[in-house]
Amino acid sequence: MSTVTLKGNPVHVDGSLPAAGATAPAFSLVAKDLKDVSLADFAGKRKVLNIFPSVDTPTCAASVRHFNQDASGLDNAVVLCISADLPFAQARFCGAEGLANVVTLSTLRGGAFLKDYGVAIADGPLAGLAARAVVVLDEHDKVLHSELVGEIAQEPDYAAALAALK
Repeated sequence: MSTVTLKGNPVHVDGSLPAAGATAPAFSLVAKDLKDVSLADFAGKRKVLNIFPSVDTPTCAASVRHFNQDASGLDNAVVLCISADLPFAQARFCGAEGLANVVTLSTLRGGAFLKDYGVAIADGPLAGLAARAVVVLDEHDKVLHSELVGEIAQEPDYAAALAALK
């Protein structure tokens, strides 16, 4: 179990974030069309997993916008924005913002993802949602970079995540 903060208050996070060099756990999450999508569906591509509590918060929305902008310049890579938001809310947000370079995925039917990736918020007002994290995978699902953001209300280290793809 890890501890992060939410506006300075300690929050426990269940599980362990996959470490650099490890093979990423398989997952099944829900796409905007309500179809189940697995890690294997992105085989052969490098992946940036932008994991966060909800697109309806300013910091989470900022991370999706930031990675959407960065994604346009990435070769053979996809940015997966993963949250507990319903696929409808994710699609609404991306549509309203004109964001077309990221793939949104919901933990709606993929609750195991939260624990398998070590991002399950265990207590506090956001219990049941994902902590803020970034996991970067190569084409073979080996972890190149992982960051569990220490303060949920802060953005991740974009430069470090993107540097892992170079």
